[in-house]
Amino acid sequence: MKPQRILVSGASIAGPALAYWLSRYGMEVTVVERASAFRDGGQTIDVRGAGRVVVQRMGLEEQIRANTTHEQGIAFVDKDNRTKAFIGVNAFNGDGPIAELEILRGELAKLLIQHSQDRVRYRFGDSIETLDDQGDQVHVRFEQGEAQVYDLVIVAEGIGSTTRNQVFGNEVQRRPLDLYTAYFTVPRQPSDGQIMRWHNIPGGRCVCLRPDNLGTTRAFLSFQQTPSGYEKLTQDQQISLLKHIFADAGWETPRVLAALESTTDLYLDAVGQVKMPRWSKGRIALVGDAAYCASPISGMGTSLGLCGAYVLAGELSRQADHAQAFAAYEKRMRPYIAQAQSIPTFAPRLASPHSRLGIALGHWVLRMACAPGLKSLFGKILSPKADAIELPSYDGR
Repeated sequence: MKPQRILVSGASIAGPALAYWLSRYGMEVTVVERASAFRDGGQTIDVRGAGRVVVQRMGLEEQIRANTTHEQGIAFVDKDNRTKAFIGVNAFNGDGPIAELEILRGELAKLLIQHSQDRVRYRFGDSIETLDDQGDQVHVRFEQGEAQVYDLVIVAEGIGSTTRNQVFGNEVQRRPLDLYTAYFTVPRQPSDGQIMRWHNIPGGRCVCLRPDNLGTTRAFLSFQQTPSGYEKLTQDQQISLLKHIFADAGWETPRVLAALESTTDLYLDAVGQVKMPRWSKGRIALVGDAAYCASPISGMGTSLGLCGAYVLAGELSRQADHAQAFAAYEKRMRPYIAQAQSIPTFAPRLASPHSRLGIALGHWVLRMACAPGLKSLFGKILSPKADAIELPSYDGR
């Protein structure tokens, strides 16, 4: 018998997308989210390749287009804000480092929630405390004390998912990429146009400023460092750490660091990947970053979450039972995930060289990438393989 009552944990991208498709196939869906209210804003993400096909099938592409950041390209600048290399949004047919559809994570999540909330129950300010898979049903106790029974539980949380860890224990493998990133919002200034500006600093550091569509600017800081527990520090400690690491960075970094004092949305984490030998256990399954985070470096996170949600829901609607559906979901998604996660460990050093000579060489390579005779070759290198999966049509079951 096909499952009818499903709990989804996580209301970012994969969770609401999954809830939409499950409810479309006639299932009763509840989405639980730890945050007390919807979280808007966040960093800029892109919708490309197969992920774009999914939103087209949801009827959301035009709404996403109307809410994009309107980013026109990326300029690699020196300390005097002189452009040393530039890649426009259409340099590689809209599939390069900057995609045609760039949107704030929170803006996309909001659209996905609004698109499904008429038939999906969203439960904010709560989370799963315990899970008991009894074979025929999953008994769930929530942090707020309520107990419920579901046919299936799907974990659509982030890379550090506590629910996933509770269920899968030491099966969870995280591959560190020896890189830390920090995101937060800063006041917009006249110098912040519609171009993302990327400034490299010796020592494997970079500071980026990206336009948004909300009248502010998104700051991005990264520095190369083996996992050191910085993500567990208090916000005040993280701010002190970032000020210390970027104290000599120059360019517009003082402005960025000053904005840390009043930020309300600082997010700092170690960049890495999640690799799991399986994505399901009994009646509990994983989707999105909780199952197969490829890291922001891959440029594939949104596509993986959207496609995983689409395939998982489709297989649950098509297969005779949940075990067959979970197996079919893994079989179709595994090759796509493997390709997205095939990032060399030296990738952060290529993006943020440690020496001034390395930075200059990187700028030269980026200039060459847009040369007419080399654009095709570099397009293959710089463009994420976001369309490398065949998406079935599940509406016919």
